[in-house]
Amino acid sequence: MIDRLCIIGVGLIGSSLSLALKQVGAVGEVVGYGRNRDNLVKGVELGVLDRFESSIAAAVKDADVIVVAVPLGAMQQVFAEIAGAASSEAIITDVGSSKGSVVRAAMAELGDAIKRFVPGHPIAGNEKSGVEAGFATLYQGRRVILTPLPQTEVTASARIDAMWRECGADIEYLEIEHHDKVLAATSHLPHMLAYALVHYLSNLNEHEEIFRYAAGGFRDFTRIASSDPVMWRDVCIANGDAVVELIEQYQGELDRVAAAIRAGDADGLLALFGRAKAERDSLIGNC
Repeated sequence: MIDRLCIIGVGLIGSSLSLALKQVGAVGEVVGYGRNRDNLVKGVELGVLDRFESSIAAAVKDADVIVVAVPLGAMQQVFAEIAGAASSEAIITDVGSSKGSVVRAAMAELGDAIKRFVPGHPIAGNEKSGVEAGFATLYQGRRVILTPLPQTEVTASARIDAMWRECGADIEYLEIEHHDKVLAATSHLPHMLAYALVHYLSNLNEHEEIFRYAAGGFRDFTRIASSDPVMWRDVCIANGDAVVELIEQYQGELDRVAAAIRAGDADGLLALFGRAKAERDSLIGNC
């Protein structure tokens, strides 16, 4: 049971966490903080928050668990404000999708509280944002990756592990560098491809006609280009080396596809498409 949970940055991830914990009776009071007051007011109206505060210092006061759910570029300032105001027993975690930059920010600002910091990343979400996007079942059957530091207290890791399990999530543990490489491939690169495709097509003279006749495949592939631009800008900067390496490798793959098309290599194209289909179907399923 978490007596008082503080969520800094009440969007899809934070609001879904609150609703999930409330649904199973695993939290007492949920206090929110964010820059958008209207969003916080709506959070209280929806029952996501019990109350909100106008400063981080007031929000984290006497909290048992503090969840930082802000863009990666804002992490360091938030940690700095938490450090001077949180209880000496408070456990701090985050939901950022690039752990290396978050850990560097935490180590620079949290001081002794670093031993109660548990870096985390729920592999869940969609392109929607804001408190109204949250729903209690978001984490059911989804993975949450934790990347505790060598100095992280075992009891702190166990508390955050239990919090996410209460939401129905499956917990996995990874090293920080390995997490960032894996997520660059499975999440960050696909978002870059979606953004780049929409941006490229929007610059074509006939782009209005292209979008008007777009079918389901285009909508499915580019859905994530509706995600928060600020968040993904910060992801690119935070995990830039891994993302750029993958983009360059992917460009090489596209060059090979273009060469096969140019050469009329039907067998080569069929083999490539067949391998890709078989791989996706075996790993993810035909859905």
